[in-house]
Amino acid sequence: MSFRSIVRDVRDGFGSLSMRGFEVRLVGHRRGRSHSAVHELRDGHAAAAAADVVQSSCWANLPPELLRDVIERLEASEAAWPSRKNVVACAAVCRTWRDMCREIVKNPEFCGKITFPVSLKQPGPRDGAIQCFIKRDKSTQTYNLYLCLSSAVLVESGKFLLSAKRYSRATCTEYTIFMSADNTSRSSNMYIGKLRSNLLGTKFVIYDTQPPCNTANVSQSGKTSRRFYSRKVSPKNPSSTYSIAQVSYELNVLGTRGPRRMNCVMHSIPASSLEAGGTVPCQPDSVLARSLDESFGSISFSKSSIMDRAIRFSSSRYSDISVGGPMVGGQALGDSDESKERPLILRNKAPRWHEQLQCWCLNFKGRVTVASVKNFQLVAATQPAAGAPTPSQPAPPPPPDHDKVILQFGKVAKDMFTMDYRYPLSAFQAFAICLSSFDTKLACE
Repeated sequence: MSFRSIVRDVRDGFGSLSMRGFEVRLVGHRRGRSHSAVHELRDGHAAAAAADVVQSSCWANLPPELLRDVIERLEASEAAWPSRKNVVACAAVCRTWRDMCREIVKNPEFCGKITFPVSLKQPGPRDGAIQCFIKRDKSTQTYNLYLCLSSAVLVESGKFLLSAKRYSRATCTEYTIFMSADNTSRSSNMYIGKLRSNLLGTKFVIYDTQPPCNTANVSQSGKTSRRFYSRKVSPKNPSSTYSIAQVSYELNVLGTRGPRRMNCVMHSIPASSLEAGGTVPCQPDSVLARSLDESFGSISFSKSSIMDRAIRFSSSRYSDISVGGPMVGGQALGDSDESKERPLILRNKAPRWHEQLQCWCLNFKGRVTVASVKNFQLVAATQPAAGAPTPSQPAPPPPPDHDKVILQFGKVAKDMFTMDYRYPLSAFQAFAICLSSFDTKLACE
């Protein structure tokens, strides 16, 4: 039996297990809301019973050598979406398969692929960039992020990743970010963060619903408009958001026309991450394991449900993830060196003036085709270290990663923009930074 037939049989073999849960849901809807508590209880028992059946089935008891061979071959052959949904489907079979997938499937930083929902908040690849594009809908004030499935610049379809909705308020503009294009309610587990601007649109703050590892370097917002279902609230996980980055645009006091100047202070990413041997503080392995487990905890065992959730990334629960460790006043206790770690600062790469074209130009390597004030490239800003050299001593050259474009964003058509990001940014962070470029900046232009 080939590994492809095994995967096909796995997807087709769980249809009967979901019938009991499906019948419970129908009974609950027929009897109305008064029986919602009974409906949830029976539905939970049905899901638990189905999970026990799967855990004791022949699929969960495959020899480890055979299971490893199947997952390794699938990981090597299904390298791109939409065929990569088969890898997600295997991780949804049971805990044994999920543990094996967690061991074999690497993070985007090392494999350059987005596979599971947690990949959206993990750093991008070191050796290349993940190419995405953003579609804007002015009528609904929504922005959808897609993963490019081909090398073409102008495409109409891609793998959906994230969605944002714009809200104009009296004193600010707010973009709420979700992992679903349909469910845009802050009370849902699809809500993962937001971007908020000041009155002039020159300063933005990126908020994350998930506390980063270096909590000492980030601030917790005092007021949040997020609502939770009572059964999802954990005493160890406060219902709040965390400020992880700030984006600022310089004021144009002279009123001269020219490119925007922007700076990004990434509080959750240390400047040392770009040095030799540097890393981005990520969630502990236990937290990531729990995140992946809960990504598939609510998946029914029908073929259509597995495939739909594998394609849409609609089952991850970032709001249920909490970082362990001692806390004082809502802040994590860390070493003094970690608390003093300087954050990574990104600045836009300065364009050059083209005499023949009479415009400012940047080399986007064919990924941007329409001139726009929104276009930008971000590189790491050089920061003087302690004990900076004197004028008689030449300054050491910056690390090689400081010259690389970490994030680039530009227009390719009406309401169509490309977004390419790499290490140390994640897809969520890059998307939030690009959203700041859409907002009107009266004091900068």
